Formats: sequence, C-alpha cells, structure tokens
Amino acid sequence: MAEAKIDASALDLTDRVVAINRVAKVVKGGRRFSFTALVVGDGRGHVGVGLGKAREVPEAIRKSVEHAKKDLILVPLKDTTIPFQITGHYGAARVFLRPASQGTGVIAGGAVRPVLEAAGVQDILTKTLGTNNPHNVLKATIDAFRRLKRLLDTHSARRRSVDGDGQEASSGKEA
Repeated sequence: MAEAKIDASALDLTDRVVAINRVAKVVKGGRRFSFTALVVGDGRGHVGVGLGKAREVPEAIRKSVEHAKKDLILVPLKDTTIPFQITGHYGAARVFLRPASQGTGVIAGGAVRPVLEAAGVQDILTKTLGTNNPHNVLKATIDAFRRLKRLLDTHSARRRSVDGDGQEASSGKEA
C-alpha cells in the first residue's frame, strides 16, 4: 500500500529550521566548512522533513526545503490532537505521542515540537526516549505519523468491508 504523493505547489508551506550543524572537512589549505539544515513545513495536517547540505546556511536551507516538499505526508488529526497514542522508532530514537484534551497545548521538547506545530497539532503529550539526536528524533516523529495513518487506513478498511453483492458485511452477531 504505497502512499500517494502530495502536491506541494497547492499548499501554503511554512518552513522551520530545526537544527543547523557545522561540519568541517580538513584539507591541505586548512578547514573547509559546510552546513547541514533540518527543516519541516505546513500548518494544516501536512508535514515534511528534509536534510540539505551546502557550503552556506541559506543554500542548505533551500535544499532541505526542496527535499521536504518531495516527502510530504498527511497527518490524521482528530480536532486539535491525534486519534490515539502511538510510538515512532528510528535508529536509537523513540518518540511517544499521546492525544491530549483541548487546551493542553503542545507538551514536547527538542526536535519534536517544530514537527507537531508544523503539522497543525495543538494539543498533545510527547516523550522522547533513547537518543536526543535531532535527525533521528525527527524521523521517529514522522514514523509515528506514518504508523498512525497506516493503522487508521487498516481500521477503516476492516470496518467497511463489503461482501459479494455490494452490501456492507455485518461485523457482529445479529439477534
């Protein structure tokens, strides 16, 4: 079940730099610096993460925005939060996301907060377990959103199963 590509040109995307990492390469004439930038984007259920590397910060950000636009996902929202709790994994990073009642706000730290705010989640409780490396934490958060979407799709497909003559099949016992 492959995810459908989301057209980034139709969306009003905003980007946020999560981390800028200066990388030095030692060459004959001294050190040569390059920058990596991690960026997310949108505000109403669409979010993407990109990594761009370049010799200057603005160019790295531009590249990461291009990469993020190519990998947008739709985050399933239930009012201002997520439908149910889920854990995302990537490398040593684990991100636990739990829905919260309205008015709670975004209780998240590190690299998780910008992703949630960019996705449009307003009420959520989170916990980052394992590493605090922003690259892996971001990817674990995106993994949690993908798992959430996959579980919702599976659940809706099972509840609305159709039998051979086009009628919805009943799932429980009939009296």
